[in-house]
Order: sequence, then C-alpha cells, then structure tokens
Amino acid sequence: MDAQSPNINNGDIIYPVVTVFFACFFVSILVGILFIHCQKGKKSASVVPDSKHGDTFKIWNYDGKIAYEDIIEATADFDIRYCVGTGGYGSVYRAILPCRRVVAVKKLHRFEGDNPNYDRCFRNEAEVLSKIRHRNIVKLFGFCLHKRSMFLIYDYMERGSLFSVLHDAEEAVELNWMKKRVNVVKGIANALSYMHHDCNPPILHRDISSTNILLDSKFEGCVSDFGTARLLDPDSSNQTILAGTRGYIAPELAYTMVVTEKCDVYSFGVVALEIMFGDHPGDFLSSVMISTHCAQNLMLQQLLDKRLASPDEDVRVSRDVVRVVTTSLKCISSDPKSRPSMKEVSQELGARAPPLPMPFRSISMLHLMYLD
Repeated sequence: MDAQSPNINNGDIIYPVVTVFFACFFVSILVGILFIHCQKGKKSASVVPDSKHGDTFKIWNYDGKIAYEDIIEATADFDIRYCVGTGGYGSVYRAILPCRRVVAVKKLHRFEGDNPNYDRCFRNEAEVLSKIRHRNIVKLFGFCLHKRSMFLIYDYMERGSLFSVLHDAEEAVELNWMKKRVNVVKGIANALSYMHHDCNPPILHRDISSTNILLDSKFEGCVSDFGTARLLDPDSSNQTILAGTRGYIAPELAYTMVVTEKCDVYSFGVVALEIMFGDHPGDFLSSVMISTHCAQNLMLQQLLDKRLASPDEDVRVSRDVVRVVTTSLKCISSDPKSRPSMKEVSQELGARAPPLPMPFRSISMLHLMYLD
C-alpha cells in the first residue's frame, strides 16, 4: 500500500519566507538608523570637552584646540612660580600654550570657591565676557567652571594694570602724553559706550578703576574684571547692594542704592583724571565737593603728572589733554543727570579737539568746569 503524500500548499512556504524577509529588512533599517545616530553622537562628543572636568569647560580661540590638560601643564598645576598677580578674587597666572600663545589664567582658589559671593562673581564674569567682543574689552578665550577647578582664560596683557603702570616711575614716563594716555582714555570710553549703547540689554560694569584697566605691550587699554557687572533691566528698579572700588564709586549710590549707567560714567571720569594726574584725584575731588570755588586757584598745569614734560610744548597734545580733563569733569558731576552718556563722551573724545580759549598755563580747573 502506497503511503499518502502530504498536501503541501505553496502559500505555506511563501508567506513565512516573505515574513522573515521583511522582518530582516526592517531590522536592517533599524540597525542602520541606530548606527547613524551613534555615529552622530560620537561626532558631537568629539567637540564637547571631557566630561570629567565638568560640562562647563568651553574654549574659543584662533590657534587650534586648547585642552584642559594644556592649562594644567603650562602652569605646573597653578604653581606660584607662574602667578603674576592677585585680584579681588582669585590669582592670575601666565601660561604659554603648546601653540605658543601666551594667555592669562585667573583661577578661583578652593577656599574662595566655597564663598557664594566669589563663586557668583566668577560665574558672572564668564557669562558676561562670553557674550561681548570689543577691542578695548579684555578677550576671554574660555573657562572651566567646575567645583574642583574654576578658571578663566584671557588674552595676556603684557603691561598689567593701569594702576601698576602709573605707580612705576619708568613705565609712567613711557606712558606719555603723545597719544598714549589720551588713547587709553578713549579706549575705556569706547568700551563703556559699546556696553551701554550697543549691547541689548545694556551692560553695567560697576567697578571701573585703574586696577581693572589692563594695558598690552603697546599701552592699548582694555576693560577687565566683570565679576560685579550686571545687565540693566528697564523693567526693574535696578536697586542693588553697593559694589565697586572705594574712591571710584558714584556718590549717589551711597543713599539711593540704585545702579544706572551714570554710575559707570562717574567712575570713568575718576579714572580719566587719574591718567592725566598720574595718581588718584582724591584730594581734588574732596576740594571740589567742599566748594567749587576751591578750584579757582587750582591750575591745570599744577595737577598734571609732573613726571612728564608739560603738554604746552605741543599744541595738539595740549588741546587733547584739555579736552580729556574737561570731559572728565563733566563725568564726575555730583548730579547724575548732568553727566553725559558714555556715547556722548566717546563721540566727544573722538572728534577733533578745539583750539584753546587761552594760553595753556593760564587755564584753571574752575574754568574747565564751566567750559562748554
């Protein structure tokens, strides 16, 4: 008896094969998508700093990559040998990177990092400087904000602070009238004008002083130290705690505690006079506050930095010096509303200086205070 052959339907074979084929096809597509996604993840991860140093390690520079390890190696893990100064918070180190670029690294020490005020100022400076660019504002290349290591990386300014230059006999003479001192004043004015009028919202520095103005090898001035800077909120009262350096703080802050752009204007005026006088104009400011008539017997010639030759030896220089001092006197007005804006100051200093109304040696400070 012949055995019966099973009744095989073609559909019983085709359907499973087709099902397996499509399953493999969709799995292949899924694997391909996951592969591409992973590759993109790897690519983006390659440009993100090593997470072990914190996710807030960011760098901007023009000579290739600056690595976290480069900073540590260049400063020998922030050895005191590389320390070139100490600011209000943190120390500044000079570092030569593998690309041969020289940078300044401001590091917040661990005990300072535990102080909420220092930590807040440090983060504030990184945030503000990462948003602005101006030739007369110190250039920030990057920062690392990690609880174990906090530092900012700047362009290195060879001459250091304006304060230190004015208090060094040789450098003060090198910082002469001919363009240099006048140009430093113009640079500060241009930077503040940019912050007040070209940034949205406006940025107030709140601590303009000679220690916070840095000079490069050519005595080009740059505004630095933005730890207490703040954005000007038009919808806020802008009431604040007192911030700044003694001798440069606008007098109205003592009783209003309301910060405005006119506070920066006042501080600028003090610094500009300091550049012209060669020292902080504290005694002059005190005498003027007591009585404007005290300025009647004060001659401009007597107040200028005596380490330099008299400006009256060059007509153009004497005009520039008179214009800087005249503009500075407007900026230190006790009435904030009477002070010019930094845009007006920048434009005034950028224009051609007018002829002198009288011989240079005959000009008194009282005359300049009321000179239009």
